[in-house]
Amino acid sequence: MRFPLSCLVLLLLSTFAGCASLDSSPSPSPGGAGIQLNDADAAAIGRKIWQNECGGTVEGLTSWNAGEDFPSLGIGHFIWYVPGRPGPFQESFPPLIAYMKQRNAPLPAWVAEAAGCPWSSRAQFLQEQNSPRMKELRQFLANSVSLQTGFIVQRLEQALPKMQAVTSGEADKSRLRDNFYKMAGSRNGLYALIDYVNFKGEGVKPEEKYNGHGWGLRDVLLEMGPSEGGQASSNEFSEAARRVLQRRIKNSPADRGESRWSAGWMNRCESYKHGI
Repeated sequence: MRFPLSCLVLLLLSTFAGCASLDSSPSPSPGGAGIQLNDADAAAIGRKIWQNECGGTVEGLTSWNAGEDFPSLGIGHFIWYVPGRPGPFQESFPPLIAYMKQRNAPLPAWVAEAAGCPWSSRAQFLQEQNSPRMKELRQFLANSVSLQTGFIVQRLEQALPKMQAVTSGEADKSRLRDNFYKMAGSRNGLYALIDYVNFKGEGVKPEEKYNGHGWGLRDVLLEMGPSEGGQASSNEFSEAARRVLQRRIKNSPADRGESRWSAGWMNRCESYKHGI
């Protein structure tokens, strides 16, 4: 029996197990055991990220926002640059494809072989929304939600050493590490870390700053005030993320018009208090 794509997606999500190590514990340990998720948490995080980035729709898996020079693809809206036109943000779609190749995922041949985004403009991308190639891309992305979630979890696992490497001063390094583990010690906190690192990156690229101020996960963890872990840390992370993103909007170039994203970004920060 053939299922409509939307039904197939729901079936996949209801049965999907994340590609991270699965265990009853939700957190990484300072000793480096890695992030461990049980099946229910992995599935819930995948659904939440898809909802945050794409409104939970199949159509939202292939987007190119007005005012941007790249498409955003998959549940995490992974960036794919046009060849010869790199931007200031960390490109994430090619690393996702490399992750999938390592796991022998059945990739569309043209995706596996592409040297960069094959659409040279937003107008061309939108014109081809119903082309066979675009439909194939959406089907592939809808069918690989578990792999995309595993990739995002892996990115978080690799984030802490990267963030500490670009942080000066032992006091700041210690605060960053302590806040990371406070957040990772709860289900809601772990969701916030996973979602934010996918949303705005680690905060380790020098180019990802306006007027000297960054907006990545590192910046939020350093912005956090004192907290006792658990829900208190999730609440403080939410408020710190709000302050960091408001500062980004204030410092952004006027021609980018980033204030149009403010309401959505603030709602996303609020979700870190409530979790999954």
